[in-house]
Amino acid sequence: MDTHSPTSDCDGDRLAAMSGDRGTDTGDSVLSAIGGTPLVELGRLTRGLDGRILAKLENLNPGGSKKDRIALRMIEDAERSGDLRAGQTVVELTSGNTGTGLAIVCAVTGHPFVAVMSEGNSTERAQMMRALGAEVVLVHQEEGARRGHVSGHDLDLVEEAASRIAAERDAFRADQFHLEGNSAAHRDGTASEIWQQSHGEVDVFCEFVGTGGTFAGIAMSLKGRQASISCYVVEPKGAAVMAGQPLDRPGHRIQGGGYSKSTLPLLDPALVDGYLEVSDADAIDGARRLAREEGIFGGFSGGACLVAAERLLRERHPGQTVVIVIADSGMKYLSTDLWGAD
Repeated sequence: MDTHSPTSDCDGDRLAAMSGDRGTDTGDSVLSAIGGTPLVELGRLTRGLDGRILAKLENLNPGGSKKDRIALRMIEDAERSGDLRAGQTVVELTSGNTGTGLAIVCAVTGHPFVAVMSEGNSTERAQMMRALGAEVVLVHQEEGARRGHVSGHDLDLVEEAASRIAAERDAFRADQFHLEGNSAAHRDGTASEIWQQSHGEVDVFCEFVGTGGTFAGIAMSLKGRQASISCYVVEPKGAAVMAGQPLDRPGHRIQGGGYSKSTLPLLDPALVDGYLEVSDADAIDGARRLAREEGIFGGFSGGACLVAAERLLRERHPGQTVVIVIADSGMKYLSTDLWGAD
């Protein structure tokens, strides 16, 4: 099976930038480089395991993350509906990935963009957004919090600031926790590519959850194609509240998700076949093994998904094919201890 040749069965202008083989045509802008990411088999890491792991390399999008897809979809949807006027400012809270995607899309479409982010997120993310022309507003963490450990309470403070700024500036709020374009971008783009690239050879999907949009979109599409596909939510150990576990470690180190929210507006619990917990240490080890053994430079959540997939092959789904998403690039974590000593 050739898992290296991305194709998509998406149609329509809205999704044209996220379909087809990269490099075959001249794009109108960098937006044409969003999507169409490779799906690769992790053959070195699965030696000794009964089964296969396929990784969707969303870290290769222009902004270095899967969130480029939702940024494009949300902005284009809002422009078409009239909710976003020409030249109107866009505001959104972000851990850095959605903000980077929005900075790219807004630069091309002519919208000023304000990214509102917790000080607890890595500095590279804020630097990248500023370099792309965004205004970055950093919000103080809750008392006693540590940099690199962003909790649900920290996110609540960012939400308050984002809502206030959007109202003050008469801005469009690209609300990734509620706008349907978030999950739709992955349903119509990412999942369709996975299905085509794998030739439909998918048994299991697992995903680390932030807004829930990636999981919801991909799970909905895959189950619509083959109802027997099992889909698992991955959460940080000590903050697995979606699985009904007590919140013991709100300040975990896996950035971009695990915000201790028991329900997410975009995620239908009926799509979830099970829940998996991954510790900070295991997520870090997984990310480092991805880099050193497969040459895939991802972040904390990519490592968490790898560990979850390995566990599924050992325990619940031996002999099957598990798909994971490498959400973002390791370049966004060089200032953290992900690539240094613990």
